[in-house]
Amino acid sequence: MKVSIYSREEIEKIIDTDFPKNTAVISFYDPKGIRSDNLTPVDYKNKAEMVYQVAVYDIDIECLEDYGLTFDTYLPEAKEIAEFIYKAKEKGFDIICQCHYGQSRSAGCAAAILEHFEKNGISIFADYKYYPNQVIYHKIFDALEKYNT
Repeated sequence: MKVSIYSREEIEKIIDTDFPKNTAVISFYDPKGIRSDNLTPVDYKNKAEMVYQVAVYDIDIECLEDYGLTFDTYLPEAKEIAEFIYKAKEKGFDIICQCHYGQSRSAGCAAAILEHFEKNGISIFADYKYYPNQVIYHKIFDALEKYNT
C-alpha cells in the first residue's frame, strides 16, 4: 500500500488531470471557527474509489483547551478513519492523505499509517517538508493499533 501526502492545490491539479485508480483518500479540511474561513472539502466525486472527509482543526495539544477540546474529544472520527484505512488496505488500494497545505494533518495521518503497517512513520517526521500534527498522529495510530482488538 502506497501512502502519499498532498496539499489541496496539488490534489486539485491531479483531479483535473489523471487521478490514480484504486485510491482511497483521507481529506482533512478546516471547520468553521476561530482560525478558518471554512474552506469546503475537496470534491472527489467520480475520481477516488473511496473518500473519507473530516473537518478538524490543525492545532497542537497545548491549544486544545482554547478550542474547548481535550485529547479525548479531538478527532472523535479516529476509529472510523482506522476502519476506513483497513478497508482500503483490504481492497489493495493506495491511500492519499490530503489537507490544506499538505504538511501537518495529512502528514500526521500518513505517519500513523506508515508506523502502524510498516514501522516507518519516522520517515515522515524526518522529512523537513512536513510538520506532522502530533495529535492527529497519535489519535489515528492509537485507533489503528486498537482496530479489531
